[in-house]
This record gives sequence, structure tokens and C-alpha cells, in this order.
Amino acid sequence: MTIEITNRSGQLVPSDKCLSLLNFAYGKLELHPECDLNLTFIDDKEMQELHIKWMDLPGSTDVLSFPMDMPEDGEAVTLGDIVISPRFAEDKALKAGHSTNHEIFILATHGLLHILGYDHEDVDDEKVMFALQEAIVSEWEEMQ
Repeated sequence: MTIEITNRSGQLVPSDKCLSLLNFAYGKLELHPECDLNLTFIDDKEMQELHIKWMDLPGSTDVLSFPMDMPEDGEAVTLGDIVISPRFAEDKALKAGHSTNHEIFILATHGLLHILGYDHEDVDDEKVMFALQEAIVSEWEEMQ
């Protein structure tokens, strides 16, 4: 399995814990352990540029996902890329009343689920996706 984590944000991020979480998520989601995934932490300026370029939306955001290959029948594929803005995550965590690390864990899982085709465009899909991301993060945190 190849999960690459890069930090270009200029902030301290829980890279090792994100690696552990994503490994755990691979198991829970029954992904082939050799699937490739990239997680990159970036600053708000770069996130804003990506948000405008790829989503045609103004301003920064917390997480973006760029899917590559959809795994079928447990095959090993290149899943894609997840980018997270730790600064945006910090602000979001303050509003939610939990730690920045917890928010980053939610965002990493959220990004992986987007790569796998989950979305939150309607209320029913949102319930499914958010419940799954919460279950994965909560179960993983209990093991820490």
C-alpha cells in the first residue's frame, strides 16, 4: 500500500496519525492494501487557487478530492489525491468545538470517501456519507 503524505502548508500537521487513520479506513472500506493515495496539506492561497480552478467557486475550502481510478472487485488502483488546508480546518474546528487534529481526521476520511464516489449533494446521500466518515474516525480514535 502506498499512501503518500506531503505537507506544504507551513503548519504542523498530524501526518503519522493521518497515515494510521487512512490505513484503518482502507480496511473498513475493503480497499486493496496496495491502492495508491496522496494526501497533501497546503496553505490557504494554494487551496483558494484550486477551489477556483476545479470547482469554479470563490475563496478557500477545507478539503478537495481528485479521484483517479475507481477500484473494482478489490483491485489495486491509484485512488487519487486529497488536499487539505490546515488553516481552514483550524477555523472549522474552533466553530465545531473540537480539536484541529480531529477536524483534519474527518477531512481526510471525507476526502477518501469522495474519491470512492460518495457525495453529499442531497440530504440522503449526506446522511450516509457523514455517518460513515464519523464511524470510521470514531472507531479509529477509540483504538488510539
